[in-house]
Amino acid sequence: MSNERATTGRTPDMGDVAALAGVSKQTVSRALSNHPNVTARTRAKVEAAVSQLGYRRNAAASMLSSGRSRTIGVVSMPTLNFSSAVIGYGMERAARAAGYSVSVATTTSLAPESIADSMSRLAEQAVEGIVLAVPVIAGSAATEEISRRIPTVTIDGSRSASTQVVAVDQFAVGRLATEHLLELGHETVWHVAGPAEWVEAGERETAWHAVLTEAGREAPPIVRGDWSPESGYQAGLLLTRMPEVTAVFVASDEMAFGLIRALHEQGRRVPHDVSVVGVDDIALAAYCSPALTTVAQPFEEIGRLAVDHLLDYIADPATTPDPTTVSPSLVVRGSTAPAPSA
Repeated sequence: MSNERATTGRTPDMGDVAALAGVSKQTVSRALSNHPNVTARTRAKVEAAVSQLGYRRNAAASMLSSGRSRTIGVVSMPTLNFSSAVIGYGMERAARAAGYSVSVATTTSLAPESIADSMSRLAEQAVEGIVLAVPVIAGSAATEEISRRIPTVTIDGSRSASTQVVAVDQFAVGRLATEHLLELGHETVWHVAGPAEWVEAGERETAWHAVLTEAGREAPPIVRGDWSPESGYQAGLLLTRMPEVTAVFVASDEMAFGLIRALHEQGRRVPHDVSVVGVDDIALAAYCSPALTTVAQPFEEIGRLAVDHLLDYIADPATTPDPTTVSPSLVVRGSTAPAPSA
């Protein structure tokens, strides 16, 4: 069979697999779909034939025969951020392990109508479920309607009647960072926040303010960035003008890198003069100079949990599983130290 195929150049089909395995094409289809009525011995024979022939099942044909696309959709923003890349990697690994493929639709705006448009494009591809990997604060009639038709999970997004949520506890992120700096003896903590329209930025900011209020400390004015190192650098140039600044909680590692660069350039030593805490624990955090103290988020786990949550929801849309919240952790490195003495 394989020699004949090599001679003709013909791509192997399901009939070839069935002939080599000594079973019917229907049995091959069931084995490849993990049908419960296929014995382990038969499934092994089919898998061996698939491997020997190099057979790749046609996704369109699979959808026609089963009525299922075996595809989940992901709505995301076009970004090269480390966190988004690792979350995407976690989702793809989990989907592939479950026999699903992933289709991505990007949205350049957080406006509800733009997100609804991305969801509609995925719906046209007959995806079985959707992960909203965008900071959805407010939904719309259109997003709600699609979420009612297609099982939908949000990552760090809004909690609505039609979506299930997988999220890092962002309030805990802000609390861990702020409490760490106060425990080192700093009088107060300045905050370089993320964009106001992002859910996680708002929750971190709320926690920062709450911790300072609980400690009887005055909350300084917010300095806002856009997640980029450049915005952190500009924030650093601003804060270096204020000699009273000794501790800064920065809402992302990448902004913290920019801020530390600005402090260095202006002669403010980290952590001797200013302690800095970031968020994310991206791969470069340990190699910053000094190594960055940060609040770690398990991005790959979040991606995996989102897909697992979605597949459970696809299997039984009548269920309403509780939101899944993952706890962050503080990673103490060289960028924080006790407050400088008066």
